[in-house]
Amino acid sequence: MNTKQHSTYISLSREEWSNLYTSPPIDLSQIDIKNLQGIVGTLTKEEIYKIYLPLIQYLSVNIQATNYLHKARNEFFKMDTKKLPFIIGVAGSVAVGKSTTSRILQSLLSNLPDKPKVDLVTTDGFLYPNAVLKAKGLSDRKGFPESYDLKALLDFLTEIKSGNPFVQAPVYSHLHYDILPDEYHDICQPDIVIIEGINVLQTPKPVGDSIPSRFVSDFFDISIYVDADEPHILEWYLERFKLLKETAFARPESYFHRYADLTDTEAEATATDIWNRINKVNLEENILPTKYRADIIIEKNREHAVERVRVRKI
Repeated sequence: MNTKQHSTYISLSREEWSNLYTSPPIDLSQIDIKNLQGIVGTLTKEEIYKIYLPLIQYLSVNIQATNYLHKARNEFFKMDTKKLPFIIGVAGSVAVGKSTTSRILQSLLSNLPDKPKVDLVTTDGFLYPNAVLKAKGLSDRKGFPESYDLKALLDFLTEIKSGNPFVQAPVYSHLHYDILPDEYHDICQPDIVIIEGINVLQTPKPVGDSIPSRFVSDFFDISIYVDADEPHILEWYLERFKLLKETAFARPESYFHRYADLTDTEAEATATDIWNRINKVNLEENILPTKYRADIIIEKNREHAVERVRVRKI
């Protein structure tokens, strides 16, 4: 009997992945690492060289293939349609570093030789406002699939993939922990759009007797899942919470200002409770089960460094 383990992914170690990069180097002197990394601040130029430049090259291969297919379709249909934006989905747990990954991708892709226009949209803007969440009894389920205005998000993506030259995304404030009314992020004729969010690979759940027919990921040309062991993510979450206590939470207008005067011990206990009641549950029930729906899985170690990359076979 054949007991060989098969996988739908190509699995590459850090060094194997790094050695794949063959494109001309991108000038990193124009890239401000401080503005790309998260509050914990662990990003290094080595990580960009070894992990993100090969990733940019692989994404470029996929973008070029999509461009070729667009040209071939135009020739087949004897049409001259405009190429639609290439959409990259980035998923992963709270505190795993997906926002940093998304900012790096936006910066590096924007610095490719043809200087594409790259927009970054977070799905936080499609959360229901706090007042709506409270009315629905979902205040403690913020970030769970049911806390998002899925119709608005799907309508937004439909507009992008329909070729609408001007689309607006609502804006979320982490300082106020709520949607900012009447504020929008304008998306004007982008070449590439990065959609970042914890549940972007989530499959729709039944609504009454029906199951929604569209997924957010239906609109993605390629998707990435940022992965790490849960104990490491918890460590990063606690570290970030304590840093925010000294910075953003200290601002009087912050939604979390009540945590600013906690001791480190109290802050760790509070953050651990929030993690166990909300983020851990969301990770285990909704986010982690979507990992193998991604085209690319980036696996990070305790030091935030990527130690393995998995790429779906085609």
